[in-house]
Amino acid sequence: MVEHGGLDIMCLNKYCHSSSSSSGSSSEHDKTMFAKLRLSWSDGGYPRKNAEILSGQYGTNVLLIGVALMLAIAHHGPSVKEEHLLSFITCLMILQLMWMVWYILMKDRQKSHRQPEKDVHATTCWIRSGLSLLALLSLIMDAFRIGYYVGYQSCVSAVLGVYPVIHATHTIAQVHFLWFHIKDIIKTFETFERFGVIHAVFTNLLLWCNGVMSEAVHFLNIHKRRLSALGYGNLTIVHTEPHCNCTTSACTMFSRSLYYLYPFNIEYHIFVSAMLFVMWKNIGRTIDHSSNQKRPATKTHGLVLGPIMGLLALASTIGVLVVYIIHVEESLQTRQSAISMFYCYGIVMLVFMCSAAALGLLIYRIDLMPMDSAKNPSRQLDTALLFGSSVGSWLMSWCSVVAVLSTGSSPPYRWTNLMYSLLVVLEKYLQNLFIIESLYRQRQNGEREDPELPATPEIFSVTSSLAPPYNGIINRAYETQERSCVTMESEQEESGQVYRGPRKPSEVPLPVGNRVMEPPSIKRQILKNIAVFLLMCNVSLWILPAFGCRPQYDNGLEQETFGFSIWITVLNFAIPMNLFYHMHSVSSLFEVFRRV
Repeated sequence: MVEHGGLDIMCLNKYCHSSSSSSGSSSEHDKTMFAKLRLSWSDGGYPRKNAEILSGQYGTNVLLIGVALMLAIAHHGPSVKEEHLLSFITCLMILQLMWMVWYILMKDRQKSHRQPEKDVHATTCWIRSGLSLLALLSLIMDAFRIGYYVGYQSCVSAVLGVYPVIHATHTIAQVHFLWFHIKDIIKTFETFERFGVIHAVFTNLLLWCNGVMSEAVHFLNIHKRRLSALGYGNLTIVHTEPHCNCTTSACTMFSRSLYYLYPFNIEYHIFVSAMLFVMWKNIGRTIDHSSNQKRPATKTHGLVLGPIMGLLALASTIGVLVVYIIHVEESLQTRQSAISMFYCYGIVMLVFMCSAAALGLLIYRIDLMPMDSAKNPSRQLDTALLFGSSVGSWLMSWCSVVAVLSTGSSPPYRWTNLMYSLLVVLEKYLQNLFIIESLYRQRQNGEREDPELPATPEIFSVTSSLAPPYNGIINRAYETQERSCVTMESEQEESGQVYRGPRKPSEVPLPVGNRVMEPPSIKRQILKNIAVFLLMCNVSLWILPAFGCRPQYDNGLEQETFGFSIWITVLNFAIPMNLFYHMHSVSSLFEVFRRV
């Protein structure tokens, strides 16, 4: 029998190729597939919704790992210690630092080819300035942490010294990133950048959770000491001091000062995570340039009553804080007087805030201005955060209502606590409506339509500024030419190449298209005063719990109804949410003030 005597049946198919051509084709196919895969992950070819879900799940699991470590530390077991949590957070901060350095270098390379798109609504200069101030206070806290480690370095882990150094570096780099890149609309390497931005979001959220847990443990220990002084036993106080002597004389000062700086560090990280979340939502977004315009300058005409009342509220807040902290540590009668004083102060403050917000809503109901429905991730996030952070305060208030109505004891502040709790619910309800109504109103920019002119779209006039405008003619070429000329003229003025004589100011309003300028109306002045007053009241209501004025720990009504463990758990959830609500309301109300 002859082997290989006939045709190879494997080659009967007309599509059969030689082995060399087959291997070459396979190699080309692999290269093509690899190039497509790389393109899909780098230039946005990967489905956007899938990329958002993948990166969101990654960030959520990073946060949950840290929360699991925190819960293990809260148990005070021997297996998981604070060093393990700090090591994990340090690794996350180092990864974020690496990503930010890579992002900045890539953007510097891309600037030579094209100018990146910006979302002007993503943040404002005053928000970044406020965050820079909070970051500075966080750096001071890191310095205190380093000094604390130096004093106890013989008996504490080296992680306690490495963590503040990395955190300080992370803070400085992140502030630089916020100032120069937070408005960027990312259009390259979209999927990879989503993971980088969401990693930064949840790293800051985890730092916020760590600060909240440390502050909650501190206030819980203070509460237990007060209860022990009043004769309550069986309370375990956690001692945080290391079991060795400090080598410097400033260790006690460092450890006590940390808790005065924790509120600023906590607010810094939660605000940064919110801003980075807006950046994450903007990845791959197509900007509507008609609504992506820079805001005009804010006018302060007629701003008198709001700042005066706000300053009065702030001054009374500082007085209440000092008196409360001093008297709550004394006898039972003095303690009850301090708590009663707080509730009376809170009732007066909340009544004025409810009245101001209701007046603002009434003005909006009278002024039938259309709503702005343009897509704005920053504004949508503001709305969601206002509602979400209100939940903590509402839960705390309704628990107080249940406790007051069901308790058998009757301290002197029982019914003022009830009235205060109900007003907290109503005030947040009205303030949220006022803020959201203001943010979604279309801007007037201090202009009104001339009733004598026909209602035509805004046009560009090619005549002099004192001549009547040409309705119905749109000269785009001249508009572009004028902008370029204005730019060249301003550059020449800066360099001293142009001499410009003094202009005689016009005594009549200059028409712009079919619009004329007018001074701010009475309604707008009232709204500005309301926004400033509510802003300063929210600052006041943030200061009190942030620096130790927390009667929910001290009045005993809720603890009698719900039990020590359940009520402390509610407070550990509700108070940080309430602090964030007031600080977020401050930023939102300042935005309302600028928009009115």
